[in-house]
Amino acid sequence: MAKKSKSTLSELCLEENKDQIYENALAEIESFELPLGTTLRSVYDDQPNAHQRFMEKLDACIRNHDREIEKMCNFHHQGFVDAITELLKVRADAEKLKVQVTDTNRRLQDAGKEVIARTEEIIRCRVQQRNITTVVEKLQLCLPVLEMYSKLKEQMNVKRYYSALKTMEQLENLYLPRVSQYRFCQIMIENLPKLREEIKEISMSDLKDFLESIRKHSDRIGETAMKQAQQQKTFSTALQKQNNVSYGRSTHLGRNRILESKNEVTLKRTFEEDDEHEEEVLTAQDLVDFSPVYRCLHIYSVLGDGEIFENYYRKQRRKQARLVLQPQSSMHETVEGYRRYFSQIVGFFVVEDHILHVTQGLVTRTYTDELWNMALSKIIAVLRTHSSYCSDPDLVLELKNLIVVFADTLQGYGFPVNRLFDLLFEIRDQYNETLLKKWSGLFRDIFEADNYSPIPVANEEEYKIVISKFPFQDSEFDKQSFPKKLPMSQSVPQIYIQVKEFIYASLKFSESLHRSSTEIDDMLRKSTNLLLTRTLSSCLQNLIKKPHIGLTELVQIIINTTHLEQACKYLEDFISNITNISQVTVHTARLYGLSTFKDARHAAEGEIYTKLNQKIDEFIQIADYDWTMSESDGRASGYLMDLINFLRSTFQVFTHLPGKVAQTACMSACQHLSTSLMQMLLDTELKQISMGAIQQFNLDVIQCELFASSEPVPGFQGDTLQLAFIDLRQLLDLFMVWDWSTYLADYGQATSKYLRVSPSTALTLLEKVHRGMKDSSKKNNIFAQFRKNDRDKQKLIETVVKQLRSLVNGMSQHT
Repeated sequence: MAKKSKSTLSELCLEENKDQIYENALAEIESFELPLGTTLRSVYDDQPNAHQRFMEKLDACIRNHDREIEKMCNFHHQGFVDAITELLKVRADAEKLKVQVTDTNRRLQDAGKEVIARTEEIIRCRVQQRNITTVVEKLQLCLPVLEMYSKLKEQMNVKRYYSALKTMEQLENLYLPRVSQYRFCQIMIENLPKLREEIKEISMSDLKDFLESIRKHSDRIGETAMKQAQQQKTFSTALQKQNNVSYGRSTHLGRNRILESKNEVTLKRTFEEDDEHEEEVLTAQDLVDFSPVYRCLHIYSVLGDGEIFENYYRKQRRKQARLVLQPQSSMHETVEGYRRYFSQIVGFFVVEDHILHVTQGLVTRTYTDELWNMALSKIIAVLRTHSSYCSDPDLVLELKNLIVVFADTLQGYGFPVNRLFDLLFEIRDQYNETLLKKWSGLFRDIFEADNYSPIPVANEEEYKIVISKFPFQDSEFDKQSFPKKLPMSQSVPQIYIQVKEFIYASLKFSESLHRSSTEIDDMLRKSTNLLLTRTLSSCLQNLIKKPHIGLTELVQIIINTTHLEQACKYLEDFISNITNISQVTVHTARLYGLSTFKDARHAAEGEIYTKLNQKIDEFIQIADYDWTMSESDGRASGYLMDLINFLRSTFQVFTHLPGKVAQTACMSACQHLSTSLMQMLLDTELKQISMGAIQQFNLDVIQCELFASSEPVPGFQGDTLQLAFIDLRQLLDLFMVWDWSTYLADYGQATSKYLRVSPSTALTLLEKVHRGMKDSSKKNNIFAQFRKNDRDKQKLIETVVKQLRSLVNGMSQHT
């Protein structure tokens, strides 16, 4: 029962749910909510009889709505009838109103035709007016564009390209965007890039012309800059010297006073020239128009190609720098070649310095320093090469002055020039070499023109003239009366003057080198030492070796060098005066004239000895002995007497020489004469000698001994000079006395009478005498039986020869 009630209850619930579903579906259909597919599907998804039940529900719903409609109609029906009745009443009035309206409309249309025509005309005028206003507004927009474009064209025509670029910029940014819809605007927009390229090309062409122009005018720019720098330096130097005149007068003598007066004149002239040219000072801008560079730089900067322009400019200028730094092959021949070379370089860097200071970024300090360092290395290499070709000291000095002006000019523009002054020290050495070569020629000319005789002075005036040129001081000489002769020859004061001139020439190069007085003093002393120790010494040595220089000239040369040596201290004072450096300074160098002239004297002394020996040899060569004579002539040979007379007269000239020199020369001459006579006796070509020839030879040696004992040169002690002939004397005594027994008995003893006669010498001469005797015996063979003494003598000779040979062999074995 319970189960039945539960099933009934569930069925009731199911029915209620179905009814609810149908009602919901009907509600959705009534609300016209689309789509209805889902709703209908939910209805038909139930049991098979669900459709019938839904249709029943739908019919029931329709009937309910019909009843409601009917109630609605019944409720409003009377009102509807009343409304129809009222409408029928109004119908007649509506017909009348319609007729009246139609008539009124007709009359209104007839009256409005003229108004319509006027209105249409007004409308047309208003449209025209509006169009005109629009055109005016558009033209007002376009006219500034056209005016700016016309201005652009005009600026292009007058070559105001920078302004033209500014105008283009305004056109593009301000004016053209307002009228970009017009076709002419598009044409303008298309033309603007072309105009920019045209401006770039024109500007670049102007820049190229400018670069070509400054390449041509660089030498003039540099020449002007160097001239201004030189004028400024001359003015400053003259002013400084003017301020130091009083000090200079107290320290400088002679030529320095003349230089001071010249400096005063120079200063006055400098002031006058500065007043005259004060209005003529030119700058790089006065000589070259730089506007193409500024214009091109601005144009490329505006166009955004500033870096391209900078690279192009620097590249072209580097090329020009290489051309400027390349010298002409003949530059070293004239100073004008160097001046043109320096002017071009200065002009180049003056332009670069100007560009550096008036532009920003086109040229930087780093770029100019790099370019200068490159140029400086090239300049130094070029100057080293070309200056080495210069053999004229005047040209080298002018080159130095040009380098100084060149360096000072560029230093004024901020370029470092220390390496150039270092180069000047190298050129200074070369300058000194050229000076040494020039002074070598001057010294040679002086020596060739000298007569090598003492300088005669007839009166006090002539004496003062000489001592004004050369510092000669001798109290004994001053006591002598005029006329008298100075001990030195004319070349001494001339050499002294030329040495001073050399010092002046060296000083010229040392000026303007920005060096201290101590350094200049040291340089002058070193240069002078080179002149004395190398040039003058070489000239003296060559002079002494010349064949035409005789003994008299050599004696005078020795005297000259003595006085030149004494004058060296005056040269040191002279250098100290012109440099204002005291000689007591620790680092002051000394002149080496002492060794120079001492060496020259030694060479002259040696040449005196040589020439004396040569002269003796000349006399010996004319000796004509009859080696087969039976008896002597009873007097000395003529050639020997001439030789002795020559030696006497020669040694008389030696009175002005130092005692040791004259003594040495005399001893050397006697020794050489003794040696020559000995060689004559022992000559291998001389095969035989007679005793008569020995006697004649003995007479000649006696004359030599008498000459030596007559003391031709004072100062010899005892028989010192005679000892030169001791070998000959002992040898001749041995043969004249025929004292062979004593010789052989005392041989080897220190007390031997014939100690200086060697067995080999005695053997050689004895063999020649032996052959002479044999030859004489053959000629006189008829009387041979009556000359027993001669035969005994020959036997004795043979015995002595054997003993001498044994002594010689013994000596050789012992050796």
